Amino acid sequence: MPQESYPVVRVIARTNVGGPSLQVTALMRGLDKGRFPQHLLRGSVDEGEADYLAMRATDVEHVDVPGLGRSVKPLDDLRALVFLTKYMRRERPAIVHTHTAKAGALGRVAAVLARVPIRVHTFHGHVLRGYFSPTVTRVVILVERVLAKMTTHTVVVGQQVLDDLVEAKIIRPERSSVIAPGVSKPPPRPRAEARSALGVPLDATVVTFVGRLTRIKRGERFIAVARKLEAAFPDAVFLVVGDGPEREMLEREAAACTNVVFAGWQSDMAQVYAASDLLVLTSDNEGMPVALIEGAMQGVPAVSTDVGAVRQVVADGESGFVVADVDGVTTCVGRLIADPVLRASMGAAAAHRAQLMFGEERLVSDYAKLYDQLILSSRKLQRRHHR
Repeated sequence: MPQESYPVVRVIARTNVGGPSLQVTALMRGLDKGRFPQHLLRGSVDEGEADYLAMRATDVEHVDVPGLGRSVKPLDDLRALVFLTKYMRRERPAIVHTHTAKAGALGRVAAVLARVPIRVHTFHGHVLRGYFSPTVTRVVILVERVLAKMTTHTVVVGQQVLDDLVEAKIIRPERSSVIAPGVSKPPPRPRAEARSALGVPLDATVVTFVGRLTRIKRGERFIAVARKLEAAFPDAVFLVVGDGPEREMLEREAAACTNVVFAGWQSDMAQVYAASDLLVLTSDNEGMPVALIEGAMQGVPAVSTDVGAVRQVVADGESGFVVADVDGVTTCVGRLIADPVLRASMGAAAAHRAQLMFGEERLVSDYAKLYDQLILSSRKLQRRHHR
């Protein structure tokens, strides 16, 4: 007897380098293509952003949506909405699954217009803190509450993200799930080769920042840590991996430092982690930081500000440190630079934790189970409706 097929249309606003693109790629590759044939619809990356699919996932087929992107542009948004609605009406998917805020808005409205029975949205984080003014944040909350009424089920990447969204009355716990990101463990890379490729000395202690260089990531804090520790640890290198609108400002901040290296976007992130002794995250807001998970998979401990679902990734005092402010970051980074034995033990703990909690197979399995549950519930509702 042939297996029943439930097509999925997956929509993401842009496939820039980051957690949402990595998770979408894992699902496109990993879900059973017979049971869940998928269509990936995506918008365009912003100027100066690297395209994750072009850099790390050229095998993933996709459709470019005219007008879809990160910024709010009414005419472009309308064009994207019309395209999405027509596409869904033509393909008649069983499930529409949206990722990121803009895709979540346009994709869910299009799914309602196209009468798609199951509508799933994943919050890879939220913008309730650190992004907008209080007035704009209130508008965002109101819009998300309306969109929630169009949503069959909501997925969030971490418990803290779920708690924040429930507190804001955007989602209801009984119609939501926490599904943490999943990444694959890459084959080991020779450290000397990785460091040579990135232009850092083989004998240095490499402290690495990974992320888009935007205000919310607070890259200037990382530069401040490098500046404070330069005299005490002259052989340490502070490596900035990423790009974005704040790069020029950060390069000016670091101009007087001899220990900061800007590497830009890197297509081979496994190489970055192989070259690193320690990861640092200095953000004001996060969902579930995938860079820390990827690094942990390769045995790299982390020091992070206490934001989002970081505590699910970093076990404070075991696989790294979770701290309140930049002074705490400086203290803990200095401690780990000075103590290679502690660094190694925390790295081993990070790898063990990541493999247990954040494997790619677990991610794919969790979503397959969720889809099956939603399909079953949808059938029951349809039967009741037709009685």
